[in-house]
Amino acid sequence: MTNPCIICVAITGSVPTKANNPAVPITVTEQIESTHEAFEAGAAIAHCHVRNDDQTPTSDPEKFARLVEGLKKHCPGMIIQLSTGGRSGAGKERGGMLPLRPDMASLSVGSNNFPTRVYENPPDLVDWLAAEMRTHEVTPEIEAFDLSHILQAIRLHEQGVLYGKLYVQFVMGVKNAMPADREVFDFYVRIMQTRAPQAGWCAAGIGPNQIAVNEWAIAAGGHTRTGLEDNMRLDKNTLAPSNAALVRRAAELCEKYERPVATWRQAREILGLRPEPAT
Repeated sequence: MTNPCIICVAITGSVPTKANNPAVPITVTEQIESTHEAFEAGAAIAHCHVRNDDQTPTSDPEKFARLVEGLKKHCPGMIIQLSTGGRSGAGKERGGMLPLRPDMASLSVGSNNFPTRVYENPPDLVDWLAAEMRTHEVTPEIEAFDLSHILQAIRLHEQGVLYGKLYVQFVMGVKNAMPADREVFDFYVRIMQTRAPQAGWCAAGIGPNQIAVNEWAIAAGGHTRTGLEDNMRLDKNTLAPSNAALVRRAAELCEKYERPVATWRQAREILGLRPEPAT
């Protein structure tokens, strides 16, 4: 296989803390430094949350603005993907950073169970977030925690609700949601190939499932996500020393399956994004 593989690095998320792993970047400065290292290791997309000083998640547009400014300066060309996830805010607050016009933003198009709560994505909020992304020309990355999310994303894209090229991420291994199941993964891939053949897809595995799902995705011709948001360890005994270390591990799998790691320029072309980042 010769098609380049896009590696996304999820640098911090909204749950892991330095108590889980001291390498987790919390401040904007730490996040910029960690992302720069991951960028140099081969990551073309940075999936970003922001935190308060006490490590709690926030959707503060000012913090997002400082992060975006730093990433554009220190990681020129890298695809910036901001999170509109529900752990950092409620309602329309979750889309408060979209006027910054990042290249991409995560979008969940349905609700599901999380480890201790329901992750609520009601239709009116999904429609509003999608409309804001269209207004600001932000391509959504659909975070699919369930089969219904994939099918809904395909429908919304066909209806013209979603901006840009359809790009779906299978999220596998979240407790109480879809487990990391190879048979289910293979079915997801077939759904994308038969019902949305022009779309792109990637996959993320949570916790110890990360490396397995990375390998499934790379071997199957898709793209993949890694990083400290999803997983704290290189193996069951060793904490990951950085986001860059997890990116390098994914890059090694690309080499194993004879797939070049996509550069930021290649990733932008594959995803149908602006060839140069927005100023």
